Amino acid sequence: MSAGRWSDLMPRILSAVVMVAVAAVEIWLGGVWFAVLIALACGGMIWELVRMMAPEQKGQAFQLGVMTSVAVLGATLLPTIWAMPLLVAPVLSGVFQMPAASRVRFGLFGLWIVCAGFAFVWLRNEMGVLWLLWLIGVVVVTDIAGYFAGKIIGGPKLWPRISPKKTWSGSSAGWLAAACAGFAFAEASGLGLWAVVLSVVISMASQAGDIAESALKRQMGVKDSSALIPGHGGLLDRFDGMLGAAAAFLIFVMYF
Repeated sequence: MSAGRWSDLMPRILSAVVMVAVAAVEIWLGGVWFAVLIALACGGMIWELVRMMAPEQKGQAFQLGVMTSVAVLGATLLPTIWAMPLLVAPVLSGVFQMPAASRVRFGLFGLWIVCAGFAFVWLRNEMGVLWLLWLIGVVVVTDIAGYFAGKIIGGPKLWPRISPKKTWSGSSAGWLAAACAGFAFAEASGLGLWAVVLSVVISMASQAGDIAESALKRQMGVKDSSALIPGHGGLLDRFDGMLGAAAAFLIFVMYF
């Protein structure tokens, strides 16, 4: 087993420690503190999105990032009736600033980012810390189990044309780890064994978010969404799974 296969492990761990520490404090504080963190993250991801799709528009990338942060924060603090208009506004503005070939793609990814961000804050405020920690935990164990199983076991690729590093062994390990997290959460949530099923679905949505972002980067011809996080790339690279999970949970809450 060559050292090169694990060369990214230490920066990933160090960055993860910092991110976990910041997130833990903000989740514990809740309220406007957590909303600000999520709003800034959403703004950063929109900045990365614009930089990938229209690298020459550096000024617009910053402006749309700021607009997104303000919109997401406003949507979480103002009455719910204002949420969707506020969330859609920066995305629509960005659509008309993108090259024609990227407008639909930007609109879809932009809406995904702002709606998932809103879902995270809503989950913390309305359903409490425990549910938020469960959602984050499912994504984290999916990622960790997938990373190590993929490195150690390897085997057939899940979707080599889109995400050449992902394997069936890693994905399956992620689902199994998510099921374990759901089993641990079953009694506290009141869902019983349905918590296991929901956790696996959330795990799959997390992996789908990862694959969607990988497909976008491949289409844009970039390796990482940015270089903001050592060992992880950009915010989109690190939190694409969280976006997928949050969007899936939002659909679950709305329709079930």
